[in-house]
Amino acid sequence: MKEQTLDFLRRFYPLAAFLGGFIWDALTLGRKVQTADFWKLGAYLLAAGLLALWLARREALQVVAPEPGTKLRERVAGLAWQAPYLALQFLFGGIFSALFILYFKSSGHLGTWLMTLFLGALLVGNEFVGKRYGERFTLTWAMLALNAILLCNFVLPHALGSLDPLWFYVSTIAGLLLAHLTWWLAPGRPGSIWPSWGMTSVLLLAWNLGMIAPVPLVMRDLAVGHGLTIEGGRPDLLVERPPFWQFWRDASTTVHVAAGDKLYGVSAVFAPKGVTAALEHRWEFLDKGRWRAVAHSRFQSTGGRAGGFRGHSWVLDPQPGSWRLVVGTQDGRTIGTLKLEVERGTVAPEDLVVRSFN
Repeated sequence: MKEQTLDFLRRFYPLAAFLGGFIWDALTLGRKVQTADFWKLGAYLLAAGLLALWLARREALQVVAPEPGTKLRERVAGLAWQAPYLALQFLFGGIFSALFILYFKSSGHLGTWLMTLFLGALLVGNEFVGKRYGERFTLTWAMLALNAILLCNFVLPHALGSLDPLWFYVSTIAGLLLAHLTWWLAPGRPGSIWPSWGMTSVLLLAWNLGMIAPVPLVMRDLAVGHGLTIEGGRPDLLVERPPFWQFWRDASTTVHVAAGDKLYGVSAVFAPKGVTAALEHRWEFLDKGRWRAVAHSRFQSTGGRAGGFRGHSWVLDPQPGSWRLVVGTQDGRTIGTLKLEVERGTVAPEDLVVRSFN
């Protein structure tokens, strides 16, 4: 009975490892994107490439797995045989976990959420692949290519200090070529690299459809309200208290604006140090089932500030109805969206609280 219980629990080891790593990365990543993070993930990628080459060499030499047994020496030999697979699984999982968190925090609309969900599915799937990385080398090269591409998508804009869309194409091709070179160097070149090229084509298509978040930008804060004041570069915004039952919200999603008054929006977007981004606020109104642009405000951000670069805008005399404030890059990519309902009226002073963007 005890052995059956242990066997049952072993099935959940990968899930427990995934949840533990996910929670850790969620707490430690995304608040700041530092150069040290990229060095760590780059070391993971290098180690994964070397392990893939070593497994290919073992395959070319036709080394067979040791026979299973109950003696200590047999168990140690079996563990040593499995160790490279587990290490490769750990390395891919480490890269996927970190990048998934960063993509998750950079996603601002349905398309990017779907792409992030796809990455999350791969992250969970990696926890259950195990030794198939050594048995199915096509899968190994595809995972290596995807990890290399996603990491390069972060590293190149960070290194160059630019979010020009050109760098996405360059970094994507660079990651693919890195994986292709690893396959070319592998003894016997087991498996096929060409599915990795097909996967890259899908990523480029997703980018052109706006389904990939504008990494490495991360939305830190976004709010709308009244009476904006700026002291020492710090915006302070008066926001309406949320209803008591919406205890998880910092502000109400229904705002009251008197005729002729302004409605303000303030955002904080984090970018790595040295990265300059051209951002904008887009105010949109839901008109006959379609979002119609009403106003927009453009500004430049410089990365490195822990609280994110602050930007603000306003819309004059917004008509009652459904609105949304979209924060994005000036080439049209969305970083964050805040939906709200505008109603005519005034707000009592006791129903307003100060929201500071430090």
